Amino acid sequence: MEWFSPSPDRYAARLAAIERKLDLIMAHLGIEEPEPTLPPQAVQELVAGRKIAAIKAYRQATGVGLREAKDAVEAYERRGR
Repeated sequence: MEWFSPSPDRYAARLAAIERKLDLIMAHLGIEEPEPTLPPQAVQELVAGRKIAAIKAYRQATGVGLREAKDAVEAYERRGR
């Protein structure tokens, strides 16, 4: 019954193909992915120099995982906002 339950590798390959197509469509239409914004509490913590607290505030406000919250806070930090 392997044809009935595809492997995780097949799902990953299919998802990658869909993402490539979506990127092409967005580029063709001139649509740029919006920059993530931080919740006000996370910004306050970051401005105060408390990066870990900013990541925690971001997670609490958005419900995302640690890696995504860290990436968002660091991206915001790199943009110099």
